[in-house]
Amino acid sequence: MKTPWSRWCIAWIMPAMLLGSVCGTLAQTKSEEPAKSPAAKGAPAPKAAPDAKPALPAKPAPAEKAAPAPETAPAAKTEPAAKQPVAPAPAAPRALAPPGPYRRLAPGVMRTVDPRRQPLEAVSRHDVVELLAVDASYDFAKDVEFRRDIWALDFKFKPMRMIYVDIPQPSGQMQRKLIWYLVYSVTNPGKVMRPTMEQDGSYRLEPVDEPIRFAPGFLLEAVGLNKSYPDRVIPIAMAPIRLREDPNRQFYNTVEMQGRTLKPGEAVWGVATWEDVDPKTNRFSVYVKGLTNVYQWIDEPGRFKKGEPLGTGRHLLTKTLQLNFRRTGDEFEVKESQVHYGIPDGVDYQWVYR
Repeated sequence: MKTPWSRWCIAWIMPAMLLGSVCGTLAQTKSEEPAKSPAAKGAPAPKAAPDAKPALPAKPAPAEKAAPAPETAPAAKTEPAAKQPVAPAPAAPRALAPPGPYRRLAPGVMRTVDPRRQPLEAVSRHDVVELLAVDASYDFAKDVEFRRDIWALDFKFKPMRMIYVDIPQPSGQMQRKLIWYLVYSVTNPGKVMRPTMEQDGSYRLEPVDEPIRFAPGFLLEAVGLNKSYPDRVIPIAMAPIRLREDPNRQFYNTVEMQGRTLKPGEAVWGVATWEDVDPKTNRFSVYVKGLTNVYQWIDEPGRFKKGEPLGTGRHLLTKTLQLNFRRTGDEFEVKESQVHYGIPDGVDYQWVYR
């Protein structure tokens, strides 16, 4: 049986159409690959057709959309600095604010004491009792001349002041007490007086600039009450005293001042403090030691015997400053305003040996 012509046509046309469709798809895919590969490989874009209208310049693509290929990009490329989180730089050390100027005091607030150095204070004459006890005929041990360097510090002070401070007690509680205190300053004026022998055998005092070691001592004596009060270091009272007197100035207590060496022209400020002073005190004196190295000694006649320790019966007296005060008031209410420098029937200050 013969196959109709129409069936033969259908049998040939269908495969041809299918083959054409496949070929067209492959051709389209091949034509699209060159358009993508140049951008990926960094090749120039294909030229436009001659009849195509000139295109406007394209806007630059964002960095994230036009990133270069790995082979041409840097090994480690970061985003712009504006987009990177920047760690804060470490803060520079803050410089301490310089201390402010010292508080200016009105004239007459600080009282000045004349050191009253005397040339005769650089020499003294004594019998050497230790040698005379061995043999009283030793004439060279009689009326022996002793010479030494002498110095004196310039001393200024404020009259006695008072302040209430909470003081810790052995029980662990705080007790409010009235603290008496003396603000002072000492200055090394230089000019240490040094005995120098002349060609004729005489001596003259030559001024020499040298550092001086300051070791103060303070004692408050209540006149008529037979009571004395050594300076007592009260560390907790130093802060309120400094805040009241001058926050910008360094004040030292007696312990901190001990052994401090002052160069010529150098000045330091200190505070002497007392507590539990009898409220009945109406007249009192403050004795200040360490302002000079002048001294005297006295040997008790016949006190030293042969074989006894050296210095037996000898009394050493140091030149000491005595400041006199009076207080007008009763024992029930003690105020700073009641204290006055000097006494009506005496002197404001004097140098004594004790």
